[in-house]
Amino acid sequence: VELLDKAVCALGNRGRTYAQAEHDYKVALAEKMLAERDNGLPVTIIRDICMGDRVIAKKRFERDVSEAAYKAALEAINSYKLQIRVLENQIQREWTSD
Repeated sequence: VELLDKAVCALGNRGRTYAQAEHDYKVALAEKMLAERDNGLPVTIIRDICMGDRVIAKKRFERDVSEAAYKAALEAINSYKLQIRVLENQIQREWTSD
């Protein structure tokens, strides 16, 4: 149960980190796209050009890493809950068997 509590706390922290990384990435991408549009870059290729920008790619990478950490915390919680259920079932069988 202690591990489950820690995992839930970690999920909250990782969720905030993920949300901030998502925000930073989207804001940077939008700013870069607007700048390229102002520079006269054709609209049809702006997104592709911006996605290849080092700063934007780094922010996307940070977002993706944060998302993976968040999902790993979710899986840890599910794993701990499953372990608890297995133990509960084992205890139930031991106490109800004759």
